[in-house]
Amino acid sequence: MPWFAWLLAAAALGAAALGAAEFFTLTLVFGLLAGAAVVAAVVAGVGVGLLGQLVALGLAAVAGLALVRPIAMRQLTQGPLTRDGSDALIGKRAEVVQEVTATHGLIKLSGEEWTARALDESHVIPVGALVDVMEIEGATAVVYPRELLP
Repeated sequence: MPWFAWLLAAAALGAAALGAAEFFTLTLVFGLLAGAAVVAAVVAGVGVGLLGQLVALGLAAVAGLALVRPIAMRQLTQGPLTRDGSDALIGKRAEVVQEVTATHGLIKLSGEEWTARALDESHVIPVGALVDVMEIEGATAVVYPRELLP
């Protein structure tokens, strides 16, 4: 089969992949088959016969569906890597405004004052110390000192 026929097949499958079939199913099958047709077109352009073209098409299709598709589907199902709201404050540095103990305290975090408590119940973190926000529980930041306490 001539190379341009494979390119036409790739374009037709690609149009289907970018069109309704792939849009509604999100299976990532048509796009990978279009890529396999491009591989077959390259093989045909090099001068390999029809059998070699079909083998190249089959191998590229299987490789795409068996290797690329699972990775792509996993990426589609993962949530965003960015955190927002109070979750975005975890890991931030803050300054102690009022002594922080296991039960109470006050810190300046991202320009705002937050109630805070120490992660380690035995710690008493003095005013002016820098702390890391380990977690947020409601409106209270659970913190740990950045440096060793005296």
